[in-house]
Amino acid sequence: MAVESPEVPLHEGGDDKKLKREFGTIGLLFTAVGSIIGSGWLFGALDAAQLAGPAAIISWAIGCVMFVIIGMTYSELGTMFPHSGGVARYPHYSFGSFTSFSIGWVTWIAAAAVAPVEVLAVVQYSTNYIPWLQEIKDKEAVLTPAGTAVSVVLMAVFVIVNFFGVRWFARINNILVWWKLAVIVVVIAMFFVLSFNPDHITAPEYGGFAPYGSQGVFSAVATAGIAFSFFGFRQGVELAGETDNPKRNVPLTLIGSVVICGIIYILLQIAFLGAVPSSAIKAEGWQAVGAHFSSHGDVLATFGPLAAIAGILGAVWLAGILYADAIISPGDTGLIYAGVTARISYAMGRNGNAPAGLSKVNKTGVPWVSLILAFIVGCFFFLPFPGWSKLVEFVTNSTVLSFGCGPLVLLAMRKQMPDHPRPFHLGGKFGWIIGFLALWSTNLIIYWTGWDTNWKLFVAIILGYVLMAVYYAVAKQETPPLDFKHGWWLLVWYGGLAVISYLGDYPVQAEKAGNLGLLDFNLGAVACLVLTAVVLWLALRCALPTERVEEILNKLDETEEAPKAH
Repeated sequence: MAVESPEVPLHEGGDDKKLKREFGTIGLLFTAVGSIIGSGWLFGALDAAQLAGPAAIISWAIGCVMFVIIGMTYSELGTMFPHSGGVARYPHYSFGSFTSFSIGWVTWIAAAAVAPVEVLAVVQYSTNYIPWLQEIKDKEAVLTPAGTAVSVVLMAVFVIVNFFGVRWFARINNILVWWKLAVIVVVIAMFFVLSFNPDHITAPEYGGFAPYGSQGVFSAVATAGIAFSFFGFRQGVELAGETDNPKRNVPLTLIGSVVICGIIYILLQIAFLGAVPSSAIKAEGWQAVGAHFSSHGDVLATFGPLAAIAGILGAVWLAGILYADAIISPGDTGLIYAGVTARISYAMGRNGNAPAGLSKVNKTGVPWVSLILAFIVGCFFFLPFPGWSKLVEFVTNSTVLSFGCGPLVLLAMRKQMPDHPRPFHLGGKFGWIIGFLALWSTNLIIYWTGWDTNWKLFVAIILGYVLMAVYYAVAKQETPPLDFKHGWWLLVWYGGLAVISYLGDYPVQAEKAGNLGLLDFNLGAVACLVLTAVVLWLALRCALPTERVEEILNKLDETEEAPKAH
């Protein structure tokens, strides 16, 4: 349960006095679990099976391990600096304003898209009984004008709930998470009981365990909603300044939420593989199974795959529960991310490389200006974009890229502030190993996402730099030093990822995406390994000197009372 706690000094409970520290152990953990269990589980089992076949089980396990490793790096940082919006703020401490803006921009764009994606999931399942919400165009579900209006209203609901502060939010979320966990457990159990054919997983007549090889397995991690499904672990960082005991709650949330949900997702994938009608697999293989497991063709599969299977199995009551949960699960995650997006732009305002107005908070401790901005920008994602899956791919590569700076800050802080208290410490050499593996995992996931999605990310990054240049040119408030000499290595990182992605063979049909397909899985992995080593070496050489880090942190002390509540 969320509890109140007294004010605590900077770096122990955060620098954000106007933000309320009302997330307790269960409240923060459940916020992460609730964020993880969103729309990913409703669509991910089908999408992963179509890309990897039964080997999708391995895909979920790989995704879980990768995010545990990434989460471990943020566990140390989150207890060192329990500041809300930490993903955007930590790069500022180690590398200065250019780096923090770069990472903050990518983080904000990705987070701003999540709540709309979850709304799309709600609407997509709801189309089964409210058919005027969406229609099928080119085999993709897109919003109708009426569906767009309903989506905007749902986004507004997210904003209103967040506006009343974290205490109301935590109380609502704890109830919803218990519901979501119960529904997933029931679905897994009923799929096993009603129709589970283990031959689907290994028998040659169904394609064997890995019909699409290693490329399918790793592509599923990035593009089937697997990586997307684990992003909620970040709540332990983003809300670290609003928890009563960061030393205990931050590591527990970052690592525990990924492990708990990873186990659940793997069991769900196994249950799904065994419950799919055999005729659907035999028709055209796993890659087209979604178009064949219902009497309604690919339409019902698009709008609600798990509910479609439940209906085929005769469990009409279970299908009804799934349709209800398709509103609750994504809705809860959208509710969470509406607040998270606001806290990221709040953090950028605190860093000084975005307008100061973004860091204004109201009497309930909510950054209300940032919350309204998140609503406005989020509504743009309801334009006639492709359906859930395509938006998830963009959110995946941008979010993972933002996580990649965490390992770099972790290792830089080992040199910059070796004596700073670390309530959660990864250890000496172990910390370096984890940091390297976390950055490599980041690069691999972006590579596996494929060029057809990655090029859009790089265009968004360029747009961000244009906005940064305009802001520094016209800003009336004092802006921090750009610190470009401490952040130019980011351009090497971004450029390297762009080159590797363009040369690679992801997605599977690389020629249709415009990339060259010269690097296979093995060569691509080696290229990402080399890039990881180069970026790590450059970043650590360019890190801010200790006195500059202390100056930044001391300035946080001096401005602790700002911004004023409105």
